[in-house]
Amino acid sequence: MRFAPRVTLLFALGLAGCGNKPEPASDKPAGPPPTLITATVARSAALDITEDTLGTLEALIDPSIGAEVAGRVTRVVAHSGDKVRRGQLLAELDASDFAIQTRVDGAEIARLEALVAQAERFAERQQDLVAKGFISRNGAEDSLAQRDALRAQLTTARARGSATHNDLGRTRVVAPVDGIIETQIVSPGDYVKVGDPLFRLISNRILRAHLPYPESAAGRIRAGQPVRLSLPHLPGKVIEGTVEDVKPTINDSSRALDVLVRVSNDGSLLSGGTVNAAIVTGHKSAAVMVPEQSVVLRPAGKVVYVIAGGKAVQRVVEVGAKRDGRVEIAKGLTDGETVAEDGAGFLSDGAAVNVKAAPARKP
Repeated sequence: MRFAPRVTLLFALGLAGCGNKPEPASDKPAGPPPTLITATVARSAALDITEDTLGTLEALIDPSIGAEVAGRVTRVVAHSGDKVRRGQLLAELDASDFAIQTRVDGAEIARLEALVAQAERFAERQQDLVAKGFISRNGAEDSLAQRDALRAQLTTARARGSATHNDLGRTRVVAPVDGIIETQIVSPGDYVKVGDPLFRLISNRILRAHLPYPESAAGRIRAGQPVRLSLPHLPGKVIEGTVEDVKPTINDSSRALDVLVRVSNDGSLLSGGTVNAAIVTGHKSAAVMVPEQSVVLRPAGKVVYVIAGGKAVQRVVEVGAKRDGRVEIAKGLTDGETVAEDGAGFLSDGAAVNVKAAPARKP
């Protein structure tokens, strides 16, 4: 039959037409979803340039209390760890011998005072007789010499009595300054000689901070520069001071430059403790600052992600000083640019972002 090839051709064309039907749209996303982040605006702010280090505190007044007179210890009233005030009694030595000597000195002074008074009256009578011509002037001079000799003896006796009285007072050992008894060396019954140590006292009223710095900082640090000190055990507390001295030599063992700062203690500092120090060596009136979490480390170096058009654009930067959770961007970013903050570490160059509102910052 002649129509058979035509039927076959039409059937083939029909099958081909069925194969050209449009496919349904795919449900798969075109790319990864946007990364949820917070963003912040880089702002210029005044910034102090500082040299930071960790130092130690020492007591500027650290006296060893010694015996000022010889004697036997009869009483100890202060012990290791006790807080004491200036003038407070710490111990007593046997005062009996000094008390006896004080009475002896007093009696000798009274005797000489009586003799001097008698000699003065006699010398006055002799001078009257000389004036009336009853005796010669040479005869009266002996009475004057005797009077002067007794006066000298009285002066010596009074000085000896004062010394004995002072020694009697020194049998009472008192604190020379406010402080803490670090070591009690003597006990009741001990015999001590002049100069023997009795107590070791630490005074925390005035402290000195020893701040080690690398040799390279020698040209930037000098006396008179302001210093901010903070304490590891008291977060948030800052003590202001100034550089008192910069040692002219490098420490042989540590190879460090020793910087000294005198600190008035309000009671919160402890001798021997550590202190964080920041010496202000310069000032910038307009430094571009961003939060520390905005700066992340990548193979290209330290970068921030600038947010533009819903995308994160990687920007290599140079960082400077850090201060209160923020970091200076010395190069690579300008004031007013928006950068990623929370979530910056999850970004890559060109990543899509979804910026959410940042939580309110504490003032």
